[in-house]
Amino acid sequence: MDNGASSYRRFLDGDEGGIVSIIRDYKDGLILYLNGFVQNIHTAEDLMEDTFVRLVVKKPKFSARYSFKTWLYTIGRNVAIDYLRRNVRMLPVSHEDLQKVECEEAGLEASYLKEEQKILLHRAMRKLKSEYRQVLYLSFFEDFDNAQIAAVMKKSKRQVENLIYRAKMSLKSELDKEGFVYERL
Repeated sequence: MDNGASSYRRFLDGDEGGIVSIIRDYKDGLILYLNGFVQNIHTAEDLMEDTFVRLVVKKPKFSARYSFKTWLYTIGRNVAIDYLRRNVRMLPVSHEDLQKVECEEAGLEASYLKEEQKILLHRAMRKLKSEYRQVLYLSFFEDFDNAQIAAVMKKSKRQVENLIYRAKMSLKSELDKEGFVYERL
């Protein structure tokens, strides 16, 4: 059972934190998905809220035949189709409003993709040896130079250089398994 399914089960059992977890984990991706239907980020946000309201009010049964995310996005798709059926005619939109919405969409999509990349990177780093995780963390996240890393890890500068190289290769291998390439490697 994936995390969304277990959170939904908790919600159905009376734990309000379950629905909060679901909203936190799936709202951004759902907005981007729904935006593909309505081509308006603000409307997509409203439809995302309607999707979660439907979960809270109707409490539909989740079957584990598909992943929780697939099931949730199917509900969102149905909400979007219902919305489009009710609002067939399009209202004219000014050029300025359209540009503003496009900028907001690009920002939301970029932040979502960046967050997904961070999650994949941290997941891959957890699979590395402790020493590799440590040297990569100090190098990439704390911006330490090799001399500083050597001092922290009590190694020579040359040992740190070799360690960084091996850690990068190991991380690259893990990321390749996930189908992702980190641009700073």
